[in-house]
Amino acid sequence: SSHFGSSHSAPAGAGDWTVGGRHKMVKIAKKTGRKGQEPVTRDYTIHLHKLLQKIQFKKRAGRAIREIRKFAARAMTTKDIRIDT
Repeated sequence: SSHFGSSHSAPAGAGDWTVGGRHKMVKIAKKTGRKGQEPVTRDYTIHLHKLLQKIQFKKRAGRAIREIRKFAARAMTTKDIRIDT
């Protein structure tokens, strides 16, 4: 028996970041792994309301920072995330 039709194309949750409703502009800097080590700055809109639903208010600030780091790591494919505050 062969399994030609059972390959998984993409991991669950990949590329499902939709933008809309309430949002926050965040500036994220990352280091590239190339010979000219220059930081790259990009602007993204992250829908934090969606990510912070059912989180109690005293825990929302820290959780928002963690969600922003997670988004940046996924969007820029690096673990070196530096958030400008």
